[in-house]
Amino acid sequence: ENSELPRDKLKAVIDVLDREAVVDERVLELVEWASQYYHHPMGEVLAAALPKLARAGASATATTERWFATAQGQEALAGKALARARRQRELLELLAGPEVVTAEVLTERIEDWRTPMRALVSRGFASSAEIAQVPASVAQDLVRAGSPPLSEEQTAAVAAIDQAHGRFAPFLLHGITGSGKTEVYLHSVEHALRKGRRALVLVPEIGLTPQLVGRFRERFAVPVGVLHSGLTDTERLAAWRQCLSGEARVVLGTRSAVFAPVPGLGIVIVDEEHDASFKQHESGFRYSARDLAILRAQRAQVPVVLGSATPSLETLQNVATGRFRRLSLPRRAGQALPPRAALLDVREHAVRQGICTPVVEAMQRHLADGSQVIVYINRRGYSPTLACTACGWIAPCRDCDARLTVHLGVSRLRCHHCGADAPLPANCPQCGYPVKHVGQGTERVEETLAKLFPDMPIARLDRDVVRKRGDLEAVVERITSGEARILVGTQMVTKGHDFPNVTLVVVLNADQGLFSTDFRAPERVAQ
Repeated sequence: ENSELPRDKLKAVIDVLDREAVVDERVLELVEWASQYYHHPMGEVLAAALPKLARAGASATATTERWFATAQGQEALAGKALARARRQRELLELLAGPEVVTAEVLTERIEDWRTPMRALVSRGFASSAEIAQVPASVAQDLVRAGSPPLSEEQTAAVAAIDQAHGRFAPFLLHGITGSGKTEVYLHSVEHALRKGRRALVLVPEIGLTPQLVGRFRERFAVPVGVLHSGLTDTERLAAWRQCLSGEARVVLGTRSAVFAPVPGLGIVIVDEEHDASFKQHESGFRYSARDLAILRAQRAQVPVVLGSATPSLETLQNVATGRFRRLSLPRRAGQALPPRAALLDVREHAVRQGICTPVVEAMQRHLADGSQVIVYINRRGYSPTLACTACGWIAPCRDCDARLTVHLGVSRLRCHHCGADAPLPANCPQCGYPVKHVGQGTERVEETLAKLFPDMPIARLDRDVVRKRGDLEAVVERITSGEARILVGTQMVTKGHDFPNVTLVVVLNADQGLFSTDFRAPERVAQ
């Protein structure tokens, strides 16, 4: 009503998009804090908290299209206007009934209903309107499936988290691989649900999401909202609406899900808290989702659980200073034994493209027994360097200080730091001498293994293979089904997958990460 500016400087509001707030008070506080702490414009931070279609003006309320017979259509049914149009008449009779007829109902009842519907609409006999979508009914019993018995350490961890209900309490769930951290998450979420609260669960990679979502949906008979960058804009809007309305009792997603609207939040869980994927490194708003998740739990006065087999050094420091409480799971679940590790000095053995003879022999033994093998090398592409042995030229990136990586399959040089791309030359641009591929990446290792084991199907899992939706699931299915006997990949092969028939893991060039430019290089190698 009042303004310090003159009226001719003001612009009229075009439209009020939503009658109710779409960003609750707690999330707005988080956005404001993040904007100040990370020195980023408030508008861009808020944009990161909302799906694209919501920013473009889509309603915050989920709607569905309802079809009905018009007054003219009712008259047509009473007369003989549709005597010769049997399908149109059947459709109009359904629309004229007392039932709410949506597109889903029509698809279920009438095959190819859109053709006769277009005819009815053109004649003025039928019409449609958007109505609020009714949330799916929730089963009385929250738990759908039984859970395996908990170990003594798991029971103690669940009890400690449950005792912190209604107050901020940060926990580090420090459990070795296979110790049952996910089962602790599931029990803690169940306790929160039984108290009428909701849960927010963050995972670092899209690759982990399908498996964890499957575990939660198998266990709980409540809607699970899923938010990650692999969704289409429409799917992301639908999931966000599900969270905003409170229909989703469990919200699971990657780093951007830290801003998801979760009314009645009861617990926050960050799985693999040490993972670098929780940091937004790309252009735009850069932030740490793990740190924001802790802050969100603090503002909501709920417990937050950070799970990891190899916690980050700052989290271990927080435990040492008493800010976080450590919950330890030192034993593997059931009868599982820890793996036997062997360190090979490749200087003492014959090496073929980074793979030494003892590794080849070990793979032969395990493959002969009908088992599967994982070969891990944390470098994608064919080779990390293209060099000239005559003049010493090494393919540089034209846009940054990094070196270009060889991608032989597409005959390109690509920068894994800034994304620059260039054609692959056959000769040195400085002296004209033939260039040489130096070092190994997943593409080259796959090529070498195909020559060493010509009868064994090989699958590769890295960012070059996982380009579109379904690619990751297709590779995982090949391994799970046993079709592929050898899996070659980067960090994507190490994160939370369950491959029961894998009995050998080979880590190639294990110490290469020590020479990374990242100041955390020793920590990353240890993890």
